[in-house]
Amino acid sequence: MKLSEIGEFGFIERFAHRFEDLLAPNAMGIGDDCAIIPAGDDHDLVLTTDMLVEDIHFIRDKISPLDLGHKALAVNLSDVAAMGARPVGSFLSIAIPHGIDVEYLDQLMEGYHQLSERYQLPLMGGDTTRSPHKLVLNISVVGRVAKGTAKLRSAAQEGDVVAVTGMLGDSAAGLHALINNLSANPESSYLIEKHVRPHPHIEQGLWLGRQRSVHAMMDVSDGIASDMKHILKASGLGAGIELSQLPLSDQLKAFSAQHQLNAFELATSGGEDYCLLLTVEADSFQETAASYKEALGADLYAIGFITSDQQLKWTKDHQSIAGGLKDGFNHFL
Repeated sequence: MKLSEIGEFGFIERFAHRFEDLLAPNAMGIGDDCAIIPAGDDHDLVLTTDMLVEDIHFIRDKISPLDLGHKALAVNLSDVAAMGARPVGSFLSIAIPHGIDVEYLDQLMEGYHQLSERYQLPLMGGDTTRSPHKLVLNISVVGRVAKGTAKLRSAAQEGDVVAVTGMLGDSAAGLHALINNLSANPESSYLIEKHVRPHPHIEQGLWLGRQRSVHAMMDVSDGIASDMKHILKASGLGAGIELSQLPLSDQLKAFSAQHQLNAFELATSGGEDYCLLLTVEADSFQETAASYKEALGADLYAIGFITSDQQLKWTKDHQSIAGGLKDGFNHFL
């Protein structure tokens, strides 16, 4: 059997269950955006780790070292945000190929530091080694959340409204612009910026984490076509998503029309938007969205609802889409 036949999540499923009986009471391991470790009478720790590999997650001559340092940390902070937690420390391990100048690494660490400074997040350790060919960054982030309040993928309930906290598809369009050298107009520049300098929704996650009406939550890393399925599988439920309700930026719409791209496919399958995907009690959604707007000056976008049939269904203008949509990013398929 080849790894391409089962994909990354099929691989994880082959071994994850073997470690469940090793977990301490009230701890949670593989299966959510972060692991959870009980740490005291009033709080839990959440931990996440992500690896960025050159030519898989980034193309070195298409992203500045300053932006790469920012993005490497941002994608981990996004996982902590998805738990409704506050980040408290990070660890960085880096494998460096021959030929990279010290000045390049200085700029990479400056980008990492700038984002760390925004959240008063200390770099607490890590490892440095040589790589035979490619630059590899592995970051771990520790967060803190009030005991028992972390938001889990498994907490969705039938009837919940499905919502997101930001625009979808901008990062995927930015990657397309980068790869095809389409950076000569304002739309392309905006979309590229969204791809190379994502902003984790920490403040949004902290606010949403305090709301009882918010049930399940995760970040949008692989695209909602894939990420939504993680919530549904963990919760044993289904969902209906309406494409006409997806928040699409004017820049994405203009860029997609200009280059004959499917904006909905970018929005559902492109990934790396790093906003939050969540479910909210239906009766409380309007009140929650209004309070969210008042507190953060941003919109909470309703894109669908949770159902009981354990299927993910897509509609456009309330008409069913036969065959569904392309799945989100998978490293091995």
